[in-house]
Amino acid sequence: MGKALRDVYGESLLRYAKEHENVVALDADLANCSKTCLMGKELPERMFDVGIAENHMIAMGAGFASCGMIPFVNTFATLASSMCALSAKALIGYSRLNVRIMGANNGLSGGYDGATHHALDDMSVMRGIPGMLVMSPSDGVMTDWMVRTLIEEYQGPAYVGVPRNGYENLYEEGESFEIGKAKQLTQGTDAAVFAYGLSVFRARKAAEELAAQGIRVSVYDMFTLKPFDRETVLRAARETGAIVTVEEHSVVGGLGTAVLETLAEGGVQTCVRRLGIQDCYTHSGAYEELVTEFGIGVPAIVSAVKELI
Repeated sequence: MGKALRDVYGESLLRYAKEHENVVALDADLANCSKTCLMGKELPERMFDVGIAENHMIAMGAGFASCGMIPFVNTFATLASSMCALSAKALIGYSRLNVRIMGANNGLSGGYDGATHHALDDMSVMRGIPGMLVMSPSDGVMTDWMVRTLIEEYQGPAYVGVPRNGYENLYEEGESFEIGKAKQLTQGTDAAVFAYGLSVFRARKAAEELAAQGIRVSVYDMFTLKPFDRETVLRAARETGAIVTVEEHSVVGGLGTAVLETLAEGGVQTCVRRLGIQDCYTHSGAYEELVTEFGIGVPAIVSAVKELI
């Protein structure tokens, strides 16, 4: 396992906050989990722990943004998409404020915290808020880029689902990314695999196993769920004729849904298999065991590709 992405996030937030005095962080009694504790230790005057008051924290973030600050508002991803949703929609989205909602422990990365803490609908909820940028990093390099971009470049509301865990980096330091544009990791014409978050690492591992069997697949990192890279999806469908989507999210409303919407509206017919949480509740367990049990691990991706081609 590589460095946990929550650690990368906390370190990056502190580093860029030192360079930009208008950056503040808000947390809801989860600073050790989100790693905003790092900023709280070195920049205590710009770190605000509001206690267990998530919805009010989002409203505070809106207030900071209306005064020209760039607030990073932090809580569990499952709470960001539930308790925080009303303020995110009515205060942040409606007014197009520069609030960055950071959803910690997205997907299954809550592990032993169980079903109530596994964020399986955050992408769906945030995609539904008009004007909300929705992203999730796949490695440490991308995590750092997202933090810097949200401070130095992007204007408007944003949601980022931050995985608790981490694998080895997929990208080299200095890699360039563009909001709304997928990154292609492997090339092949037998099938295309679309993923985001830590699922991208597993998708690439699956592609390596398939390549050893003579099956060539293109793996795409769809780190931006909104705006969505429709062009890449349509091109991949025409080139391969088979698509597999992989995500630590319900198959309802997430990446798989976005791909199907794109194909239907683009008039492209192709075989699609959606790997994700199949409209059910999860349970406590070790992260890797949960990934395997709920069918989004490397073996499941390999099997899905082979069944389609």
